[in-house]
Amino acid sequence: MRKIISVVFGLGLAVSFASPTFPVDYEQARAEMVKTQISSRGVKSERVLKAMRDVPRHLFVPPEYRNLAYADGPLSIGHSQTISQPYIVAFMTEAADLKPTDKVLEIGTGSGYQTAVLSELVDKVYSIEILEPLAKSAEERLHRLGCKNAVVKCGDGYKGWPEYAPYDAIMVTAAPEDIPTALVNQLKDGGVMIVPVGSYYQHLYKVTKKSGMIHKEILLPVRFVPMVRGVDLDIR
Repeated sequence: MRKIISVVFGLGLAVSFASPTFPVDYEQARAEMVKTQISSRGVKSERVLKAMRDVPRHLFVPPEYRNLAYADGPLSIGHSQTISQPYIVAFMTEAADLKPTDKVLEIGTGSGYQTAVLSELVDKVYSIEILEPLAKSAEERLHRLGCKNAVVKCGDGYKGWPEYAPYDAIMVTAAPEDIPTALVNQLKDGGVMIVPVGSYYQHLYKVTKKSGMIHKEILLPVRFVPMVRGVDLDIR
């Protein structure tokens, strides 16, 4: 869920919230977020909309940004990373067409927000974060919030998490230049991967695996931070 730098092109929608120095009714702000930023822009899945209404985004951002948690944009979570724009989280989640019995792999835990949204919709979420401080804090946060069906580890997302493969869906929240082969291999036949691909110019892809064949569909132009390999950070 981390790592979207800019909003989807052509879909900017200004939403006014209280300034950071004044209190916010988080529940009301969250409901308004879903109505004006997500539902009105084409996300129709009632399950996804309910998850976006239920997960308290303000608890996944630093305290100094909580009064801005339901505005239409990304926010810093430290370590040069961000929590994604709410619309993008909802759009990607809906595109994965998740079922309650699904097992999902997430690449890029960040603060754990996308993880928490996924946990509302599926049976099990396995999430990998390459930055150890973020992995630890996300794991603790998800535990405090009662997300018992989500597991987080620090590791190299390019390698996936083969111990629990195959996955019904894979959600990638940083952009590789090419779709990692290991992730394709860990996707169940009939499964779906949502992944941004590219360097400066990127597109969000829906990758479907059927009878061993891969079908790629471009969904949106996007801008995510690059997906980092473990060797670059000396992660084992």
